[in-house]
Amino acid sequence: MKVTLNKTDNVNGIIAIELEKPDYQENVDKSLNQFRQKANIPGFRQGKIPKGIIQKMYGKSILAEEINKLVSNELYKYIKENELNILGEPLPNEEEQKTIDFDKDENFEFKFDVALAPEFELPLNRRDTLIYYNVKLEDDFLDKQYDAYKQNYGSYKKVEGETVETDLIKGKISEIDNGEPKENLIEIENGMIMPSYIKDEETKKKFVGAKVGDTVVFNPKTAYDNNAAEIASLLQIAKENVADVDSDFSFEIQEVTRYEEAAMEQELFDKVLGEGVVSSEEEFKVKVTELLNNQFKPAADNLFMKSARELILKKLKDVEFPDVFLKRWLLVANEKNTAETIENDYPKIAEDLKYHLSKEKIVKEQDIKIENSDLETFAAEVARAQFTQYGMSNVPADVLENYVKRMLGDQNTVRNMYDQLVENKVMEWLKQTVKVNEKEIPSKDFEKLLSEDKEEK
Repeated sequence: MKVTLNKTDNVNGIIAIELEKPDYQENVDKSLNQFRQKANIPGFRQGKIPKGIIQKMYGKSILAEEINKLVSNELYKYIKENELNILGEPLPNEEEQKTIDFDKDENFEFKFDVALAPEFELPLNRRDTLIYYNVKLEDDFLDKQYDAYKQNYGSYKKVEGETVETDLIKGKISEIDNGEPKENLIEIENGMIMPSYIKDEETKKKFVGAKVGDTVVFNPKTAYDNNAAEIASLLQIAKENVADVDSDFSFEIQEVTRYEEAAMEQELFDKVLGEGVVSSEEEFKVKVTELLNNQFKPAADNLFMKSARELILKKLKDVEFPDVFLKRWLLVANEKNTAETIENDYPKIAEDLKYHLSKEKIVKEQDIKIENSDLETFAAEVARAQFTQYGMSNVPADVLENYVKRMLGDQNTVRNMYDQLVENKVMEWLKQTVKVNEKEIPSKDFEKLLSEDKEEK
């Protein structure tokens, strides 16, 4: 067997595979014998069919199958052993490939076109400039976050005075008829109502200003504008039974609780950040600002890398590419593609491929590696960031650990994290290689910048 590469230019080549009978005959004989043991042919017992009959009936297809397997294995073995950086997949050569006749030929030659990744330098240096945005949080942005924490970590406390719209009123709800308990009445011992949710203003006024010990008479259908779901929830009955309820009800107020925001003190600091992480309002605000800034970091990184991509593509604009082969391969690789769509999409595809090759070059030359410990640390950071986005800054260690385990158990998640870690290390190399102008930008302007960037895509 002989396998050779003939480079037709810097980015195209033809791999030729020459087979002689000794290269494939053993595999063919083995497959024929295996087929003979399994074949069912009328007039013969299974496993006792003469070899000549099997050869005559199935020899050609088995020969073709074994040669195809051998050629495919040798093709990719050659690419791997010779460390050929090919683009796309090898395609059968359409010009030099001779016709194959499995009935007559014993020696075969197969030829495949391959696209070779171009060799290039990446001339980045300190004369190249990129911008990195440092997001500055405005006071009103931070104040809204502090208010959200105080609201989220507040609590309901009993009140003795008159109720307000947002109070939670608890008590006994009883169905009545002319002011008296109704026969076979609906009665709820632990009823709850919040005046702010009542749609009818006159009914709402009956509850606002009432206090513990008072009894309010109201009609649920009037109160909730015949909303079956809300009435069913209040009276704790099935939704389909609401239509049968026309009575008035009495609400005997037994308890009123009012939601109070958390105070800006140690208890709130511990709930948000963890016990003892900070010990003063000043330290709390510094830490929260840091956490919020970190939420903007991925977006700032993405903008930086987008600029880096544009710079790299500009440097590589004259790099030779196997355009003809790649367009042909794209047409074969996806049956949904057409020559017209490929022609339209190819400039973007070529740019993506150039950028991908440039990152591969950086990774190889800088010996960038991702260890398991890197993935574990990064997974924990991602998990914390996700919880923080939902206002959960102080997640118990066991909850975080289990969440990270689930992340690391998902292959797609691990692959995405691996790619992101590589991207991060490439970004760090870029920051050390080119000149980086750090630019402070208010969060409102940064979000506008992100919105404009999204519209451009």
